[in-house]
Amino acid sequence: MAANFSSVPVLDFALVSDNATKPEFILQLRHALINVGFLYLDNHTVSQKVTNDLIDYIPRLFDLPQEAKNHILMANSPHFLGYSRLGAEFTKGKTDYREQFDFATPHETQWKPGAPEHLRLWGPSQWPDEGLIPGFKNTMETYLQQVQALSYQFISLLAEAFGLPSDALNKFYDADKFMQHRGKVVKYPANDGSLTDQGVGPHYDAGFLTFLLVASPHRGLQVQNLSGQWIDVPPIPGTFVVNIGKALEFVTRGLARATSHRVLSPPVGSTPRYSVPFFQNISLNACLADEVLDFPPEILQLKQLRGDPVQTDSVNFAEFDREPSGKVNLIGRVKSHPDVAQRHYPGLFAQYFPNGLPQQVSAY
Repeated sequence: MAANFSSVPVLDFALVSDNATKPEFILQLRHALINVGFLYLDNHTVSQKVTNDLIDYIPRLFDLPQEAKNHILMANSPHFLGYSRLGAEFTKGKTDYREQFDFATPHETQWKPGAPEHLRLWGPSQWPDEGLIPGFKNTMETYLQQVQALSYQFISLLAEAFGLPSDALNKFYDADKFMQHRGKVVKYPANDGSLTDQGVGPHYDAGFLTFLLVASPHRGLQVQNLSGQWIDVPPIPGTFVVNIGKALEFVTRGLARATSHRVLSPPVGSTPRYSVPFFQNISLNACLADEVLDFPPEILQLKQLRGDPVQTDSVNFAEFDREPSGKVNLIGRVKSHPDVAQRHYPGLFAQYFPNGLPQQVSAY
């Protein structure tokens, strides 16, 4: 297959700042979006100092007393924000061997009683006690705000790469005060020899874009190419790993490629792997099936030249053809975090877990 790939391309964001080199970046971006679905972004605009400060905080965050972490359990939050204990998350019904904190950009929930329940998905974060980890909240919020700004700049370049006006995708976002984007701080412990190597199982991301900061030197991230082979995505210091989500694939009619990916646990005897993914959301009320983007014929032809990927094990976020974006995301969160769903979304919990909580969740 001519468009298959065996590695993930590295794009130099500095090319964008010069009108003479920007077309080269757009051409490289077009290839990555259509044929790979993943890319490294080098020389980006997020402060290296802020990034380094955040990386320094991460081991301390996970070393907080268990009682302090339990105080901000995700199960407390209808917004799926907070702390998830080891083994509390699922991908395709199997336990993910990772511990994590979910945070988000500031947002006051727009949900009111009687409104669609997917509007509850966004709301305020739960933060660890400032006295236990001084400065972390400010550093994390600064980081999220800077990646948010980069993601909006990147989405305009993405539109240009598809032969569209740079503002063609703006209609999928609400005004800034009504939007919320999400980040995770994730710890993948080393396999102790008795466990599965599923750090997180094969999946797609939901929204438009994900910006991943690999915060330790460990390998583990893998993506599936068009023929279904798993390709390593080793860490490259100073870069983001950027990938396409299912919402963008759907709205571009498959022109942008959402690529199945997974994380393998560090091997026996290793130190933990840390990472910080940022998920760029779109409006909770966006109905993607109602939106049609008019791509130039020469761009659409590139999809035909690529061909179709083989069937993968990643099947999440398949409801964009009939549900608003927020509902699709909520269903995905319910499947991944049944303990949260049981407390805050009992109807959806009963629909997707008719036999009650999976045993693995109850065991932790």
